[in-house]
Amino acid sequence: MSLPAKQNHPRGLYILFFAELWERFSFYGMRALLTLYMVKELIYADEKAYGVYGAYGALVYTAPVLGGLIADKLLGHRKAIQLGAIIMAMGHFTMAFNTETTFYIALALLIIGNGFFKPNISSLLGKLYEEDDPRRDGGFTIFYMGINMGALLAPLACGTIGELYGWHYGFGLAGIGMLAGLLVFRLGEKRLGEKGLPPDDEKLKKSIGFGFNCHRLIILLSFLTVPLFAMLVNQNQMMSYILGFTGLVMLGSLFWNALQSGQVERERVFVILILTFFSMLFWSFFEQAGSSLTLFTDRNVDRNLLGWEIPASLFQSVNPAFIIFLAPLFSWLWISLSRVRREPSTPMKFVLGMVQLGLGFWVFVLGATFAGEDGIVPMFFLLAGYFLHTTGELCLSPVGLSMVTKLAPGQIVGFVMGTWFLSSAFAHHIAGIIAKLTSLPQNMETGASVSAAESLGNYSHVFGQIGLVAVGAGLVLWLLVPLLRKWMHGVH
Repeated sequence: MSLPAKQNHPRGLYILFFAELWERFSFYGMRALLTLYMVKELIYADEKAYGVYGAYGALVYTAPVLGGLIADKLLGHRKAIQLGAIIMAMGHFTMAFNTETTFYIALALLIIGNGFFKPNISSLLGKLYEEDDPRRDGGFTIFYMGINMGALLAPLACGTIGELYGWHYGFGLAGIGMLAGLLVFRLGEKRLGEKGLPPDDEKLKKSIGFGFNCHRLIILLSFLTVPLFAMLVNQNQMMSYILGFTGLVMLGSLFWNALQSGQVERERVFVILILTFFSMLFWSFFEQAGSSLTLFTDRNVDRNLLGWEIPASLFQSVNPAFIIFLAPLFSWLWISLSRVRREPSTPMKFVLGMVQLGLGFWVFVLGATFAGEDGIVPMFFLLAGYFLHTTGELCLSPVGLSMVTKLAPGQIVGFVMGTWFLSSAFAHHIAGIIAKLTSLPQNMETGASVSAAESLGNYSHVFGQIGLVAVGAGLVLWLLVPLLRKWMHGVH
C-alpha cells in the first residue's frame, strides 16, 4: 500500500541523491589519496602536506560563496551544477598526470568546479520542499546518505587502485565518477520541474560583444582563475590573508543584511551566524580524518586483518559506511520524535554532535594506552572513534544544511548557503594548523620519518586537546539553546 503523497519525498530528491553520490565518489576518491600521495610520491614533509591539504580544503569551501551568488543572480542552480561537474571532471583527469605542476592545476580546477556544484545542489534540494514541510530534515538526511554512499565507495575503489597499482589510476577513476554524476543529473533533470532555472534566461543569453554572452563569459572567467587558485594552494600564507578578508566581507554583508531586515528575519540570520561558528569548530576537528588521522592510521594503527595489511586510505570508508547504516535510523528517529513533539531542536542537535565528536577523539586517546612499545594501537579504537564521529556528524551536518534553507531569507538563500560553506573553509584552514601539531619537530624541519612510538605521543596529546575543546563547546552551546529557539520563531 502506498503512502499518502505528502509522506513521499519529491521525485527530484532521488535525482539529486544519485548526482551527489557520484560527485562525492570523485571528491572522496581524490581525498583518500591526497595526503598519502603528497607524503609518499611527492616526498613532502608532514608540515607541507598538511598545509596544502588545509589550503585546498579551505578554498574548496570558499569558492561556493561566489558560486552560490553567481547562481542566484545569473546562472540558476541547474546550469551552475552542470558547469561545476564538467570543471571538476577536468580536474580529476589532470590529477592523473603525475607531475607537481599538473598537481596544482588539478587542485585549482577541482576548487573552481566545486564552487559551482556544492552550494547549488543543496540549495536546489531545499527548493523541493515548503518551509514548514516536516519531510525536509528527513529528505536532507536521505540526501546525506547519498553523499556518504559515494564517500564509502571512493576509498575502496580509488584508494585501493591508487595505493596498489598507481596514483594516476586512482585519480583517473575519480574523474570517471564525476562524469557519471553529470550524466545522472542530465538524464533526470525533467523531474525537477521549474526548480533551479536561471532567474533571467534572456539576460544570460544576451550578447555582450566579441561573440560572448553572459553565460560564456562566466565560463571563460572561471578558467582564467585557474593560475590564481593554483598559486593560493601552494602559497598557504597568502591564502590565509585572502580567506580572512573574504570571511570578514561575507559575514559582514550577511550581518548588515540582517540589520536591514525585520525582526523575524534578523533574528533567524543571527541563529545562522551562531550555529555557523559552532559548525566551523566541528569541522575543524572532524577534518583531521583526511590529514592527521590518515597518517595516524598509516603509522600507528594495527591494520592487519587475516594476514592482509589494509591500505590506510581504505579506512576513510569507515565513516561513510557507518553513515549509510545509521542515516535511515536517524531520519526515522527525527520523524518519530516529531510526531510525539519530542524531536530535539536544531541547536540541541548541534550540541549532541559536538559532544559526540569530542568523545570520539577521547577514544583515540584511550586506544593509545593499549599500544605496546612499538606504538601500534588496536584497530578497534580507530573504528570506535569513527563511530562516535559519525553519530555526531549525523546530528549536525544534514540538519545544518536543512537549517540554512529554512531560516535564510528566500531572496539570498544561495548566498547564505555559500556563507555556510565558507565556515567550512575556515574549518579546513584551522584543521591544517591543528594537524601540523601532530608532527614531531625533526619531521617538520627535515621531512625525515620517525618511529610509530615517537609519533604516538604527539597524536595522543593533540587528539586529547581536541576532545576537550569539542565537549566544552557543546556545553557552551547547550546554554544558548533557549535563546536560539526563541530567535528561530517557530522553525524547528
